[in-house]
Amino acid sequence: MRRTVFNEDHEAFRETLRAFIEAEVVPVYDEWFAAGQAPRDFYYKLAELGVFGIRVDEEFGGAGIDSYKFEAVMYEETARAGVSFGGSGVHVLLGLPYIKALATDEQKKRFLPKFVSGEEMWALAMTEPGTGSDLAGMKTTAKLSEDGSHYVLNGAKTFITGGVHADRVIVCARTSAPTAEDRRFGISLFAVDTKAEGYSVGRKLDKLGLKTSDTAELAFVDVKVPVEDLLGEENKGFYYLGGNLPSERWGIAFGAYAQAAAAVRFAKEYVLERTVFGKPVSHFQNTKFELAACQAEVDAAQAVADRSLEALDAGELSPAEAASAKLFCTEVAHRVIDRCLQLHGGYGFMNEYPIARLYADNRVNRIYGGTSEIMKSIIAKDMGL
Repeated sequence: MRRTVFNEDHEAFRETLRAFIEAEVVPVYDEWFAAGQAPRDFYYKLAELGVFGIRVDEEFGGAGIDSYKFEAVMYEETARAGVSFGGSGVHVLLGLPYIKALATDEQKKRFLPKFVSGEEMWALAMTEPGTGSDLAGMKTTAKLSEDGSHYVLNGAKTFITGGVHADRVIVCARTSAPTAEDRRFGISLFAVDTKAEGYSVGRKLDKLGLKTSDTAELAFVDVKVPVEDLLGEENKGFYYLGGNLPSERWGIAFGAYAQAAAAVRFAKEYVLERTVFGKPVSHFQNTKFELAACQAEVDAAQAVADRSLEALDAGELSPAEAASAKLFCTEVAHRVIDRCLQLHGGYGFMNEYPIARLYADNRVNRIYGGTSEIMKSIIAKDMGL
């Protein structure tokens, strides 16, 4: 489809990124897949490429470009190649918005140069065992010390993407009890140094998909967090989280669209080459109809993804619009990838084929960042239902 969302700068970045992926990722991706994570030193290569600093102000070593469009190009190019950049995606998509919006000038001077260089990788720790989407029910606590110099952090988190390699983690914890009127009150955010005593990384979780993304359990036992590492105001963390959810959900929506587009590409290449009953699979009417239907769905998802990207860049993406984009694009990707795998036959079930890995990777899109059911609830509320 004809698109207007990208300009010449974005396309030049696409060419550079595609060459980088072919040289630095594709040859070793099977090793990452087997190891269950990308190596830590790969993130320094991403930093050298400049991808961590695109939306960071120039005074801190970034490019100062206030746009998510370069990240959108990354979603498309990694999906196109059937690879990922490990757990580094949360560093920029989830970590950076909180630093930019909540950090003091002193904190930005401490955090952002190392963020851009890859010296400090960031992750976000919200989910806890037993709480799932109910963030207001979290049990992790952070109590201010008697002398007021630090907080004492205790609790546990799970499903933390980037948690193994992270050097700083934005941890959500209760600093006050919820009120009768508002159970979301009392949550605060902390930029926790993972080298602090009492901080530990538990299991690196064995997932169905996203095999190269380091996802872990975290535990905090009397971890001392300096008051200087509180992000924003105390007890307002839940509202900060809500403010950043639209950008997170846009990322999932755009990534899902990109995966669906990649699936059609993989299936088209396969059916053109694969021969059965004496002729290419692409010659059968069912193949043509299936891929045509998939392409139509991808075109629709692309339009939704692009529209939400423009709204995000303009600062106008509402929670309901983000939820709608995530719901639509992830459901489209689910249908398209399944149908494209079917066209591969038995080979589609083999991990050596990118469609198989894509099938497994895609499944979580309808769960994390808020389940499809939560998205429907947000949309229905916005409709006045």
